[in-house]
Amino acid sequence: MSAADAVAAELRKALTLPATLAGLAVAVLGPVALAALNASQGTADSAAEAALAAEPLITIGAIVLGVIAVSSEYNGGRQIASTFAAMPRRLTVLAAKAAAVAVLVAVAAAVAFPASLLVARLVAGPGPGADDVLGRAIGAGVYAVLIGLIALAITVLTRSGIVPLIVLIANGSVVSVSFLLYLVTPLARYLPDLAGMRMLAGDDRIAIDDALAPLPGGLVMAAWTAALLAVAGAVLVRRDA
Repeated sequence: MSAADAVAAELRKALTLPATLAGLAVAVLGPVALAALNASQGTADSAAEAALAAEPLITIGAIVLGVIAVSSEYNGGRQIASTFAAMPRRLTVLAAKAAAVAVLVAVAAAVAFPASLLVARLVAGPGPGADDVLGRAIGAGVYAVLIGLIALAITVLTRSGIVPLIVLIANGSVVSVSFLLYLVTPLARYLPDLAGMRMLAGDDRIAIDDALAPLPGGLVMAAWTAALLAVAGAVLVRRDA
């Protein structure tokens, strides 16, 4: 089986899982619903801002997709053994899963923002424009892809979806451990979620004063993602299925 075949197989496998469809629904319908709410309540200056403010919900769906891609292999009958039998090269399996997650999240992000913008305009009218709409929308998509891959890597390490789902979703939506660490040391701004925050949120929604700019922050987040995937690959190769 070639690498391309492995990616196609992982995509087919993922799309047969109800949890994957739920993650895609959260990543697409969540931002659309929130954008409509933002527009109807006048919490944003324009339809574009209402749509951009809803983009962080994509990350929740991305986390679900990253976790499910791995945790589904260990549920019930431990399908991972069959997966490794079909593709003995474990690093290829990991790369194929990562590629499948990246594709699914990128497609969800590409659909979510235009749909959110359309709904916000239908609710509130176009209104004034927003600064660098396309750049911020692309940044949100890149952030979502990277956080989905981080979720995948952590799930490989834990072999369970519960821990990464609770930790990553809570950290991004309930209480940010990274932000609490930032209150102790400014070095916490180099943690992956805070490093990439300027890709995801506008300046008025950044909780820290010295957040990294979108490009260097994205590079730091990408470095964290690569490092975690490398560790996950090393662990996957060495341990029993």
